[in-house]
Amino acid sequence: MTTDFSTFTDIEKHALTKGTGGYLTLDLGALCANYLLLQKQAGEARVSAVVKADAYGIGADKVAPVLYQVGCRDFFVAHACEAFSLRQRLPADASLYVLNGLMPGAEAACADQNIIPVLNSADQIARWLEVAASRGERLPAVLQFDTGMSRLGLSPEDREALDCEAIKAHLDVHFLMSHLACADEPSHSANLGQLAVMREISAHFPNAAVSFANSGGLFLSPDFRYQLARPGVALYGGAPNDARPNPMQPVVGLHVAVIQTRTVPAGTRIGYGGTYVAATEMKLATIAAGYADGLPRSLSPRGAAWFGDVRLPIVGRVSMDSIILDISALADGTLVAGRFVELIGPHQSLDAIAADAGTISYEILTSLGRRFHREYL
Repeated sequence: MTTDFSTFTDIEKHALTKGTGGYLTLDLGALCANYLLLQKQAGEARVSAVVKADAYGIGADKVAPVLYQVGCRDFFVAHACEAFSLRQRLPADASLYVLNGLMPGAEAACADQNIIPVLNSADQIARWLEVAASRGERLPAVLQFDTGMSRLGLSPEDREALDCEAIKAHLDVHFLMSHLACADEPSHSANLGQLAVMREISAHFPNAAVSFANSGGLFLSPDFRYQLARPGVALYGGAPNDARPNPMQPVVGLHVAVIQTRTVPAGTRIGYGGTYVAATEMKLATIAAGYADGLPRSLSPRGAAWFGDVRLPIVGRVSMDSIILDISALADGTLVAGRFVELIGPHQSLDAIAADAGTISYEILTSLGRRFHREYL
């Protein structure tokens, strides 16, 4: 049977002719609108962009230049290698910061390319000071302090041992920084606790700018904003907190193609382990994506896809390359091989599919696989 492509969209045709199992739409216009909304929310503070992990899987080479065009000048990555790649994509006045700081051996390359390390330990500070002294230069840096997350940053003991005179002599400290652990829960007591510690630290550096608010932090009180905010997931459409409707525009859409359909009688076991048994006759569709594409096995059996306004529950276990859907609610012939169902889109947000998988939007977003055709809007 020949497929009638006249009823397919251009994106669907591209995805199928390239032999992919589905397509991602990546809305750079929505991304820019989210940045501008966050800048408005920030008031007088500057807003940077966290573009680590390939801009949360969206594509840092696409994301960073368009955010630069709408006014962003500060970009945060996790590893120096990400900064080296982006340095070629951004104008010289864009600042690139490495959140994980300096790994031993990367100091010279960072200095050569004007990459700014977020210094998280006494050891990192000592090595960066040594490079600055050997070059006879004041090198840029951010000093990160642990205010209650116990992940990265200078401990209270490290703070007491800081050689502030050496830092003033050899480093150009752009910001003092810390990271909020519970900003997605606005009423969590840890937020005010961390703010109190940040105030105490900044009092010892009276002229230093501070970077504190992440996505959730921007929607706490203005006290958290300081001079530079560092939103990440909110830029890409994820909810900044769990206390209010999501104000961000969706950036990512995901549609996956049907491989085949079938009707099975009552009593049929479905999927690996036969964990789902059909209670009545069922119509099934197998779609062309699975946990290898970033759709977690934990979506079985709680998750779903959508076709139009019809929810199609996942039945059986999510496989590596495929998922089985119950399409009994659709009329015969509605879904055929090559048709696409929605996994992320108007009927099912990024946060909704993450909730069904028992995880967070960050994990879904950063896991969406490279086997999908990508369309940048």
